[in-house]
Amino acid sequence: MNYLRLKKNADFQKLFNRGKKVFSPCLTLLYFPSSNLYMGVAVSKKHGKATKRNRIKRLCRAAFSSACKILQGSYSIIIIPKVSDEYTFKSFEDSLVSCFKKVNSCAKS
Repeated sequence: MNYLRLKKNADFQKLFNRGKKVFSPCLTLLYFPSSNLYMGVAVSKKHGKATKRNRIKRLCRAAFSSACKILQGSYSIIIIPKVSDEYTFKSFEDSLVSCFKKVNSCAKS
């Protein structure tokens, strides 16, 4: 499933203000219903220097593209990773799957 990237500050601010949150051990997910599937990653400077932050973003995008098949419906999503010593693709993917299951269950009720 293809997705579009959130790039504008206004789009990020809309989700931070009006979006709903879902938590997992590795990350926080903000979501809001949308016409298409949009995804953005917000990594703060607490995670380290630019090279480390860019690696985290790449891992999040790759995990999202493999796990987004579980998601039912279309949303605008922001992924906010939690500060950790080590970041792996598997941990991000597992966290996204659990978050998507929570989003799907909230959408049904």
